[in-house]
Amino acid sequence: MTTKVAVIVGSLRKDSVNRQFAETLGRLARPKLEFEIVEIGDLPLYNQDLESELPASVARFKSQIEGADAVLFVTPEFNRTFSAAIKNAVEWGSRPWGKNSWAGKPGAIVGATLGVIGTAVAQSHLRSVASVLGVGVLAQPEIYLNFREGQIVDGEIADEGLRTLLTDWVAKFADWAQRLKQPALSF
Repeated sequence: MTTKVAVIVGSLRKDSVNRQFAETLGRLARPKLEFEIVEIGDLPLYNQDLESELPASVARFKSQIEGADAVLFVTPEFNRTFSAAIKNAVEWGSRPWGKNSWAGKPGAIVGATLGVIGTAVAQSHLRSVASVLGVGVLAQPEIYLNFREGQIVDGEIADEGLRTLLTDWVAKFADWAQRLKQPALSF
C-alpha cells in the first residue's frame, strides 16, 4: 500500500539543494511512498486577521496537508534554525484555532546543506515544534545531508553509500507512517 506524503521544502529557491534532495528522495521512495511537494512560497505571512476568510493559497495548502497520510519536512538551516518559510507554513497549517491540519500525522524531518554539520540544529528545533503540532516524528535514522557535487546526478543518487542510507530511511519512514496510521487498539 502506497503512503501519500506531503513534502514541505523549506527553501523557496527554484534550484535549492533541498528541493533537489526532496525530488530525488521521492523517486527513491516509490512505490512505498508517494511524495507530493506542497508549495509554500505563495502563502502570505501568517496574520490572524486573515483567518476569517482564508486566502486561496492557505486553503489549498491546508487541504493538501489534510489529504496526505504523512508529512515530510525537508529543511535547510538558516542561522542555526529552520527557515522562515517553514515557520510560516507551520503557523498556517495549525490555524485557525481548532483546525490544526498537522495533528495526528506521522512525519519525518530531513535536510541538506553545503555545510559540514548538515541541518542538525535546524532539525532539532523543528522536531520540538512538530511535537507541539501533533506530528509523530520518526526519530531514527536521522538524515543530515552534507550535500556535495556528484552525490546526485541527473536526479538520481550516484553515491552508493548515500543510496544505501536513504533506502534504509525510506523503509523505516514507510513502516513508521503505516504504524501510526493504524487505528488505536481499544480494550
